[in-house]
Parts: sequence; structure tokens; C-alpha cells
Amino acid sequence: MSTQELPPPFALFRMVTGYYVSRAIHVAGKLGIADLLAEGPRGSDDLAKATGTHADSLRRVLRLLASAGMFVEEEDGRFALTPIGACLRSGVPGSMRAVALLFGGITQQAWGDLLHSVETGEPAFRRVFGMDSFEYMAKHPDEAANFDAAMSDFTKHIAVAVADAYDFSRFHRIVDIGGGDGTLLAGILTANSALAGVLFDLPHVAARAEEQIRELGLDGRCEIVGGDFFKEVPGGGDAYLLKHVIHDWNDARAIDILGICRRAMGAEAKLLIVEGVYPPRIDQSDESRGAAANDVNMLVCTGGRQRSEAEFRALYEAAGFRLTRIVPTWTPVKVIEGVGAQVRSAG
Repeated sequence: MSTQELPPPFALFRMVTGYYVSRAIHVAGKLGIADLLAEGPRGSDDLAKATGTHADSLRRVLRLLASAGMFVEEEDGRFALTPIGACLRSGVPGSMRAVALLFGGITQQAWGDLLHSVETGEPAFRRVFGMDSFEYMAKHPDEAANFDAAMSDFTKHIAVAVADAYDFSRFHRIVDIGGGDGTLLAGILTANSALAGVLFDLPHVAARAEEQIRELGLDGRCEIVGGDFFKEVPGGGDAYLLKHVIHDWNDARAIDILGICRRAMGAEAKLLIVEGVYPPRIDQSDESRGAAANDVNMLVCTGGRQRSEAEFRALYEAAGFRLTRIVPTWTPVKVIEGVGAQVRSAG
């Protein structure tokens, strides 16, 4: 029975206890249960021995996850993967293990103090961990590596969708601001063989991108530059790409970033923000739920926000740009194109 079919009190109870499943998924991901089941069903005693856990307790958690569709409990008591559970495997196409570790781990810890964000407008993450999320990642390399892996897993799908939806063939050199491990830029360069790229991020982040770019054979077409986008960004690009960068920041800081990009850009260069766009009205659709959930997650973790089309237009105008069009993709993100405010664009 779905939540909508339940009597209202029970439907609410299911919503309130939703974290039971997300925490259990995090534990299963941490223990590598899906990897252990990749070759076939196994019993909880066997799995407990392999993971160094308490067999009965592990079985109880696996049964909870079986009730949610992650695993199947077979007649002999062994557990097997479902297609959803298989996404918790590591190092396979479609893996969401790093995502489960990120959002079921430190992100969920920060959400535990959501009330602080609602009362103050400040990120709960800073109060919970004693520093902002960017500083935390810099000081915790294991968490930073998992964050990179989680974003890369998401971005692999986004890269294909963005390259399909937006025509990059008109450009010669694209600068990816805050490009992380280079997954998006690599996808775009792979789809456009005549295009050169620059990946720009904090020095310790940019360094992590070098190996991937080299392994993909793109190092001849992709320059990697470390720096701070609150100070300056590389010049010489005819397109400036920012994926899931602006939503990390409040309006004032977002305008600062865009203003610095504007100063580095030539008169005809394009600004391309790749993010979700908040729908005009929230309903119970997947689009609305995704937008609203991401928006509050930014409130909790970074102090940023997900913006509507009107809010993007205002942001662009404040930074000296004009929003020219919004290009949808088959993922939740869109390409929000802008040009310098004085430039006439053919679109």
C-alpha cells in the first residue's frame, strides 16, 4: 500500500520514520553488503562473518531493507539483491554507493539540526560540525573522496544529458568553474572532439581531477587550473560553465562569483549554469519534490538555495548578464544560458 493510500495518521507515521530506511541503507553501504551479494544470495550469518558484525542484528537490518525493496529474503532465509539494491554496489555502472554514504552520513547528521537553520537562516552543517562544509571536506580527505565519487556518479548521467541537449559545437574553449573531478567537462569534451577545455577548482580539488582526465586521454585538450573563484577565474573561454556551484551560495556570494566570471569573459562569451530550476508552484510531482528537497538541503548544508527562473533572471541581471534561454535535459537539471547584458544574442 502506497503512502497516499494509507489512512492519514499512518501515512504521516511512514513519512516521519523515513530515516529508518535511509540510515539502514547507509549501514549496508558502509559494510559493502551489495558487493558481497553480487555473486548470489547469502545468509546473514555468512554476511556477518564477512563484515565483522553481529549476525542477528545484521539480519534485522537486512529484513528492514528487504521490506523497502533493497533486498529479497528468500525462503531459506538468505538475502539476494534487487535491481535497486544492486545500485549499492561499488565500481559498477549506475552505482549509488557513494551517494548513499554521503546523504546517509554527514548530510543526514546536519539535517538533524534543521530547526537551527529554520530559526536562524544559517546552515545547520556549520553548527553540527563546527565549520562549513567546504572547510570540512578540506580537512577530511576520506569524506572529500567519497563526496567526489558521489558527485561523479550523479554527473556521469548529467554529462550525457547536457551534451545531448545543448550544442557545444559552436565553442572553441570552455571553462568549467568549480569543475570538481572533471566528470562533466570530460563528458562534454568526449562528445565534441574539436572542443578544448579548462577545469578550474580549488587547488586540492583540481589536483584530484588530473588522473581522471589523463586516464580518459583528454589531457591534451584539457588544462587543469587551481584557484579561488571568489578572486579570479581563467580568461579566454567562449563559454563558462558552472554546474551545481551557484546553488551552494546565497545571492550576495552568487553575484560575486558571477561578477568575477563576467570580468574574465569576452564580450560574446556565454554563461552556462547547469542546475535545477525551482518550479513556479510546488505539487506532489517528482520534479517538485526533488526541487524542494534540494533547496532545503542547500539551506542545511551550505546556506545556498535552488532558484526559480525569475530568481535566476534577477541574479543574472545583478551580475551584469542577461538570461537568454533555459534548455531542459532528460535529467532534473537545465542549462541556464546567459550573455553579457549589452550583448544581443541570436540564442
